[in-house]
Amino acid sequence: MTLLDTRNDRPGTALPAVRLTGVSKRFGSGPTVLDDIDLDVQQGEFVCLLGASGCGKSTLLNLVAGLDAPTVGSVEVPGGRAALMFQEAALLPWLTAAQNVELALRLRGVGKRARRERAGELLELVRLRDAGAKRVHELSGGMRQRVAMARALAQDAGVLLMDEPFAALDAITRDVLHEELVRIRASQSLTVLFVTHNVREAVRLGDRVVLLSSRPGRVAKQYAVDIAQPRRIESPEVAALSVAITDDLRAEIRRHGGQS
Repeated sequence: MTLLDTRNDRPGTALPAVRLTGVSKRFGSGPTVLDDIDLDVQQGEFVCLLGASGCGKSTLLNLVAGLDAPTVGSVEVPGGRAALMFQEAALLPWLTAAQNVELALRLRGVGKRARRERAGELLELVRLRDAGAKRVHELSGGMRQRVAMARALAQDAGVLLMDEPFAALDAITRDVLHEELVRIRASQSLTVLFVTHNVREAVRLGDRVVLLSSRPGRVAKQYAVDIAQPRRIESPEVAALSVAITDDLRAEIRRHGGQS
């Protein structure tokens, strides 16, 4: 395990894919949710955000997605637009799998024939080539998340934001989708910012794990995951780093009196 300095080291001239500088967020007169966040996500990097419930992980994703604005500080996405994938697939049930993917292309102004071709390519990428004509009720939970991933990729965004996309899935389906995400990320040269409560999932997927403190969320610690892909969630290396991060997460929760 390599424990990184919580301060952002920003040498060189290459722009990151995502940059948060002095970001704080407060909703109305309520308590501060995020406090003084400095975080860079490099081009092609897979960064996982961990922290107790209520520490501001999803709020941070919403800021990067442009769905909300910081109270203080700046959020930049030099790597291009960001596409957000939620925990729920949020597919339109009256459309087929292919039509759900095409909708994202249509909103981008892509023509009808090109939409169909690209939707087919993306469904093949997520290994659903033969499911394009199926409606949502005919798809399993894992298949729905694959369609949601294809729809996010259809936005042609350089940064993929994922808010606990596999949390509702059973362990075997989740493990399969971990493998698929690693494959797709490599083939598409994606930058990924991934929120999870699952420490092992973070270590299984990420190049770097960022631990947020509890209420308000601050960058408490960062860990470089020096384990070659492909990784298995049950591997000794993944388990060892997961234990160390879990100990730090528990310490943060105790320090701030939070609940996980």
